[in-house]
Amino acid sequence: MIPNPSSDPWEAAYLRFETPEQEIQKFISRLGKLGAAAWPRDAEIVELFCGRGNGLKALEQLGFTRTEGVDLSPRLIAQYRGPAKCFVEDCRQLPFADRSKDILIVQGGLHHLPVLPEDLEQTFAEMQRVLRKEGHVAFVEPWLTPFLRFVHAVSENPLARRLSNRLDALATMIQFERRTYDQWLTQPGLVLRMARTHFVPKYESFEWGKWNFVGAPR
Repeated sequence: MIPNPSSDPWEAAYLRFETPEQEIQKFISRLGKLGAAAWPRDAEIVELFCGRGNGLKALEQLGFTRTEGVDLSPRLIAQYRGPAKCFVEDCRQLPFADRSKDILIVQGGLHHLPVLPEDLEQTFAEMQRVLRKEGHVAFVEPWLTPFLRFVHAVSENPLARRLSNRLDALATMIQFERRTYDQWLTQPGLVLRMARTHFVPKYESFEWGKWNFVGAPR
């Protein structure tokens, strides 16, 4: 299915923000920071909120051979072309057996959950259920660092948006996801408390507007 940007302003902005190739390279860099070089290449990995599958393509380029994706949007999953098996399912109710996966990855999906804390609790509980005891989760989500505050301030400047297509695309995406985006960014204590309730942190950083987290199931 080919997306029709004219009917979806968020999708149109997303496609202006970066090319698929740029996004794949971004995901490869992120995965390296999260420790992917040390992960077994035959680990059973699921990317949640996988969207159009560029994160799965990044995993494939890194040599991982047992990958799966989950997303609620059949339209987005239909855009993926690759060997991973994808499921149109709700990440709050995962279609996998208990203790059946090695690694669960989320790259920018948790902040789209409509209701906090309930939806985050359900998602984390499902991830904890599905992970093997020696497995781990890896998250990359927006975080209100000084850098992100600066980006927000600049993106509110009409002249800056006219001068930068990328900045204008980002501001447009934020505009159309404003409710869940603000809900996420304004409750950092809640998010961290819930993450630590379900997962033991192994690596964590807050920089360049992102929360990077790797944890093991409790």
